[in-house]
Amino acid sequence: MTSLPFDRYCDEIVTQTERLTAHVRGADMTAPVLSCPGWNLGHLLRHVGGDHRWAEEIVRTRASAPAPDDLVNDPTTDLHEDESFLVPWLLEGAKSLSATLRAAGPGALAWNPSEERPAPVVFWARRMTYETAVHRADAALAAGTEFALDSDLAVDAVEEWLEYSTFPEAFEPRPDLPDLLGPDRTLHFDATDAGHWLVDLTGKNPVWRAGADNATATARGPATDLLLFFYRRPAPAIQTQGDTELLDLWLTRSGFWLEAPDE
Repeated sequence: MTSLPFDRYCDEIVTQTERLTAHVRGADMTAPVLSCPGWNLGHLLRHVGGDHRWAEEIVRTRASAPAPDDLVNDPTTDLHEDESFLVPWLLEGAKSLSATLRAAGPGALAWNPSEERPAPVVFWARRMTYETAVHRADAALAAGTEFALDSDLAVDAVEEWLEYSTFPEAFEPRPDLPDLLGPDRTLHFDATDAGHWLVDLTGKNPVWRAGADNATATARGPATDLLLFFYRRPAPAIQTQGDTELLDLWLTRSGFWLEAPDE
C-alpha cells in the first residue's frame, strides 16, 4: 500500500538527491557522519549512489533475484573523496533510477527483499525516496546544515516503516532478542503536526492503524522527528513515555535492511 503517486516518488528521488548534494557542497568529504558510525561524507555519498544504481539494475533487468550490492554494503572500499566526482556521480545515478522507474511503470514486476516473488516496482520508487531522504538527514547533520522534509513525505515515510514492521522478520522469535509480541503491548506514535498511529503487538502478528488508544509506550513529536527517531537518528523533539524498553525492542526489530553500519 502506498499513499503518494508513483510519479511523485520518481520526482522525489531526484529532488532529495539534489537537496542532499546542496548540504555537502564545499564540505570536507572526509568529515565523519556521526549518525552512520565509521563513515565519512564520501562514504555516505557512495552508499546512496550505490543504492540508486543497485535498484536501477533490478528494475531495468526485471531481476528475479538480488543484484550485486557491494557498494551499498561497503562504500568504504573506494577511497575517491573528490567532491567534483562524487556529486555529479550521485546526481547521475538518481536521475537514471528515476528514468528507469518511469520507463518500467509502477506495475512492472521485479525482485524486492520484502516479497518471495517478483513484485511491483513501485516498492523501489518509494523505498529509494526515503532511503535518500534519511541519508540526506545524515548529510545535513554532518555538514551542520538544517534538515526539513515536506509533511506528506514524512507521514508516508512513517507509514512505510509501520507497514514493514508487520513483516515476519520484524516479529518472529529470534534467539538473540526477547520476544516482541505479548499481552498488554501496544505502541502509540503521536505526530503532533500530522496525526496518530497505534501498533498492536498483542496478537499473532503486529497490526497498525491510524488512531490512538491507551498504550504501553508512546513516542510524541513532529512527523519528521518521528521518522528520524524510527531510524535512530538524532531527534531531540521526540518525547517518550511508558515502557521504553518495549519501544526500543520494536525499533530494533523493525529496522530496514538498507542501512548503514550499526544503525
